[in-house]
Amino acid sequence: MLKAVASGLLITSVLICVSANDNGFPRCNCDDEASLWTIESILECQRVGDFLIAVAYFSIPIELLYFISCSNVPFKWVLIQFIAFIVLCGLTHLLNGWTYGPHTFQLMVALTVSKILTALVSCATAITLITLIPLLLKVKVREFMLKKKTWDLGREVDNIMRQREAAMHVRMLTQEIRKSLDRHNILYTTLVELSKTLSLQNCAVWMPNVDKTEMNLTHELNGRNFNLPIPINDPDVVRIKGSDRVNILRPDSALAVGSSGASGEAGPVAAIRMPMLRVCNFKGGTPELRQTCYAILVLILPIGEPRSWSNQELEIIKVVADQVAVALSHAAILEESQLMREKLEEQNRALQQAKRNALMASQARNAFQKVMSDGMRRPMHSILGLLSMIQDDNLKNEQKLIVDAMLRTSNVLSNLINDAMDNSTKDDGRFPLEIRSFGLHSMLKEAACLSKCMCVYRGFGFMVEVEKSLPDNVMGDERRVFQVILHMVGNLLEHNHGGGVLIFRVFVETGSQGRSDKGWTTWRPSSSSGDVNIRFEIGINSSDSEVGSSVSSGLGGRKYNSDRVGGRLSFNICKRVVQLMQGNIWLVPCAHGYPQSMTLLLRFQLRPSITIAISEPGEGSERTDSNSMLRNLQVLLVDNDDVNRAVTQKLLQKLGCVVTPVTSGFECLTVIGPAGSSIQVILLDLHMPDLDGFEVATRIRKFKSGNRPMIVALTASAEEDLWDRCMQVGINGVIRKPVLLQGIASELRRILMQGNNVL
Repeated sequence: MLKAVASGLLITSVLICVSANDNGFPRCNCDDEASLWTIESILECQRVGDFLIAVAYFSIPIELLYFISCSNVPFKWVLIQFIAFIVLCGLTHLLNGWTYGPHTFQLMVALTVSKILTALVSCATAITLITLIPLLLKVKVREFMLKKKTWDLGREVDNIMRQREAAMHVRMLTQEIRKSLDRHNILYTTLVELSKTLSLQNCAVWMPNVDKTEMNLTHELNGRNFNLPIPINDPDVVRIKGSDRVNILRPDSALAVGSSGASGEAGPVAAIRMPMLRVCNFKGGTPELRQTCYAILVLILPIGEPRSWSNQELEIIKVVADQVAVALSHAAILEESQLMREKLEEQNRALQQAKRNALMASQARNAFQKVMSDGMRRPMHSILGLLSMIQDDNLKNEQKLIVDAMLRTSNVLSNLINDAMDNSTKDDGRFPLEIRSFGLHSMLKEAACLSKCMCVYRGFGFMVEVEKSLPDNVMGDERRVFQVILHMVGNLLEHNHGGGVLIFRVFVETGSQGRSDKGWTTWRPSSSSGDVNIRFEIGINSSDSEVGSSVSSGLGGRKYNSDRVGGRLSFNICKRVVQLMQGNIWLVPCAHGYPQSMTLLLRFQLRPSITIAISEPGEGSERTDSNSMLRNLQVLLVDNDDVNRAVTQKLLQKLGCVVTPVTSGFECLTVIGPAGSSIQVILLDLHMPDLDGFEVATRIRKFKSGNRPMIVALTASAEEDLWDRCMQVGINGVIRKPVLLQGIASELRRILMQGNNVL
C-alpha cells in the first residue's frame, strides 16, 4: 500500500513540472535595468548559493561516514546510497556554479553527466525509501514488542524474587521444624516460626479425638486456660478437610473464635489441613485410597492492622503445612520403627535364648544318647548275643524256659532303650514296628512265665486262662505285643498293694462279644476273612473266692480315662504303640482310683499252616545243612566296640566260621586291599568313628580285584531308608543289633544262597 502511494506522488510531481514549461505564465523581467534584480546580480547570487549548497552537501557525507564507522547501524547500504546521492548533488551544484559566466564545452558536458547521475541516484534512492519504510515500521513494532517483553520480564523477575524470598522463609522454617523428631516440638516450632515470619496474632493446631467426632485445640501459640471442642461436621471443618488449598475463614467462625487467643477477637483468618500420616496408612495401598486423619492449622493476622492475606503468604502457608505433614509423618514413622526395633531386639533375645536352650538340649540329648548307647544298649546287645548262644545249647526244659524268658525280657528292655534313643532323635512320637510271622502260643507262654515271676515277687497269686481255639501262627510285631503285656502286668502290680490274684485271660474276640462295648465299637475297623481279633484281659482279684465274679465284672466294666492314671506318661506311650498296631487298650479303676483291670484288643493276620512246620522237630536236619554251609566260611568282622566284637566273634565261631576281627575301617581296607584276599564275607559296623561303614563299603567296591566279598552291615538304627542307602554303596545284607545267633545265621545263609544263584 505504501509503495503504491509513493509511486503515485512521484509521477504526479513529474507531470506538474512538465506542464509548467508549456503553460502561458509570463516571463520574468530580469533583463530590465530599472528593476531591483538584474541578471548579473541574480546569477551571482545563484553562484554563491550553489557553492554553499555544494559545501553543505559535501560535509553531510563526511558526518555520515563518521557515524557509520563509530556505530553498528542497520541498513548501512541505504546510508551509503544516501551518501552517493548527496555527493552527486553537491557536485552538480559545484559545477553549476561555474556556468553563470563564460564557460567551456567540457564544463557543460561534465555538468550534464553529473545531473544525469544525480537523477539516477535520486530515483534509486526514492525507490529504496519505498521498500525501506515498511522495514523501519517493522523495526518500530519490534522495538515496541521488546519493550513489552522487557516489562513482562521485569514482572516475572519480581515474582521470582518474591518466590525466592518465600522459599527462603520456607527453607528457614523447614530447617527449624526438622531440628526435632518429637511431634510436639515440631508443632510448637512451626507455630513460633510462622508467627515470626508472617507477624501473626495467633497460630493454632486442631486435631480430631480418638473417635473422630470432634476437633480439639491441642497446640496454640498464645494459649488460654480453656478451649471448647468443635464438632467434626462443622461446615468450615468439612470445607477445609475437603480441600488441599488455604481457605480464608470469617472472623466469627468457630475455628477463628477458638483460635483467637487471649484477646478473643480475630483479624483475617486462614486455615489449611495437614495429613497425619503413619505407617499403618500405607498398609494395603497408598494414603489416598485409605481414610486419612487430618489436623487443621489456623493462622490469624493482627486485628488492628489494615492487612489481608497476600498470595505470597498463602503460598508460604501451603508449603509450610506440607513440610509439617512430612515432618510429622517422619516422626511417627521413627517412633513406630523404634518400637519395632525394640520388639525385634526382644524377639532376637528370645531367639538367642531359644537357640542356647536348643543347643543345650541338643548337647544333653547327645550326652543322653551316648550314655544310653555306651552304658545300656551295647551291654544289652552283648547279653542278648550270649543268651542266644546259650539258647542254642542242649538245655533241659526248665532251663530252656528260663533262658527264653531272659532272652524275651532282654528284648523288651532293648526295645525300650531303642525307643528312648529314637524318640530323643526324631521327636515325632513314632515307634518303628517290625511285622513278621511268630508263634503266639510260645509268646504267651513266655509272658505268663514272666508274669508269674513278677506276681510271686510282689506277693500275688497268678492264674492264666487261654482259649483252646487260639491260633498260633500270626503276623504282627511280637516284641511290641510282649512289651505291652508286661507293661499291663507291671502297671497293675505297682498300684495294688492289698494282695490278691492276678488273672491273665486270652481269647478270640468273636462277633457277639464286646459289641456293646463303647471302646471296641470305636476302635474296630472293617475286618477281613484272614484276620483274627485277640483280646487280652489282665485283672486283680482281692480274694480267691471272688475270682470269677470280680474278674468278669471288672473286665467287662466301663473304661477309665482319668488323668490320674490314663494320663501317666508310660500308659500314654503304651497306648500310642497299641494304636500304631491298629489296636486299643484301656483300664478300669478300683474304688481308690488305681487300675483294677486292663484290656488289650489287637488284630493279627493269620498265617498258612506251612509256617508251623518251621518249628517242628524236623528242624534239626535243616539246621545241620545250613551250618554245613557256614562251616569254614572266611569272615572279616569290623567293629570298634570290644565287647560286641567279642560276642559276635563267638557267635560266628559257634556257626563254624573262620573269623578275622579288626577294630576300624582303615584296618578293614588294609586286610582286603586292592589285590584282594580270601575273605568271603565282611560283617561291617556302619557307625564307627573316623571312617563309617558306608565309606568303607564304597572304597571296597572300587577295588579292581576279581574276588568281591559279600558285605553285611551291622547296625542298631531303625531308619526307614537304611536298606536303600546300603544298596547304593553295594552292601548285600543288613543285620539289626542286637546280633543273635539265629538272626546272623539266617542272614548269612540268605546272602550265600543269593550269591550262588547269581553265579
